[in-house]
Amino acid sequence: MLIGSLILLAGFSSAQEFTETLEKKLSFEKKGSQNALVVSNINGSINVVGYDGEDIIVEVQKRITAKTSARLEKGKQELQLGVMNDVDTIYLYVQDGCNSFSREARHGWSRNDWGYDSDCRDCNIQYDYSMDFTIKVPTQINVAVSTINEGNVVVENVRGAVEASNINGSIQLTKLVREAHASTINGDLDVDYLNNPPKDCRFYSLNGDINAIFPKGLAAELSFESFNGEFFTNIDKIQPLPLRVVQNEEKENGTKYKVNGNRYQVGTGGVYLDFETFNGNVYLKEK
Repeated sequence: MLIGSLILLAGFSSAQEFTETLEKKLSFEKKGSQNALVVSNINGSINVVGYDGEDIIVEVQKRITAKTSARLEKGKQELQLGVMNDVDTIYLYVQDGCNSFSREARHGWSRNDWGYDSDCRDCNIQYDYSMDFTIKVPTQINVAVSTINEGNVVVENVRGAVEASNINGSIQLTKLVREAHASTINGDLDVDYLNNPPKDCRFYSLNGDINAIFPKGLAAELSFESFNGEFFTNIDKIQPLPLRVVQNEEKENGTKYKVNGNRYQVGTGGVYLDFETFNGNVYLKEK
């Protein structure tokens, strides 16, 4: 046991590590209601906070580990923060040895035809890395953020529309006032609104709970769908709606329809709120 422990410690001690803090201040070439920040991460967290300012202030904690100094040096050369200013939209993304960010993305999350294009069968990154984003944005802009591994997504005090995506981590959206679309695979999804949304919203978690909090007086039509979860609410003015049949997809041998019986009217009805889980509950609350 002693020999095995010494060998294990020797393996850990031989690992090489590099850390760096990247800082940028960005601004839109054209300012307006369509301004959007898109952050497309791979390994690491994203934390976006709205503030009373005009610039986008970015700080990224970059960390690389490798088993040899040669592999570490290769990681330092390959792993970079990508920035693209498309007049009214700013893109932040990760450049590594395998993934490229382009309009012709075939895999992964994408927005406005931009996304990552990778082929894991033909590429092997010989180092581990994470990029943790901390960003201050003008409160009125729209935000779309995504990550895959080793991090959570947090968006706070953003007055524009919000899109958030995660694979192995949670999503927390607070002080919202506009429509939001959020989905995660392995994690909880927490949503807190300052004002009730004026447009439709969708919230999804495969393996996690959805906790949604709205101001008193919510007026909406909502649907709930889950395989192993339940729906809980403290709202009094809620009543079930009739079954809804929608066309799902068309095939050569016929058309496939989907029947949703878990539909409710909250208050006088209004915007559509879509909640879906597989192994998780939905908690809808008024505050």
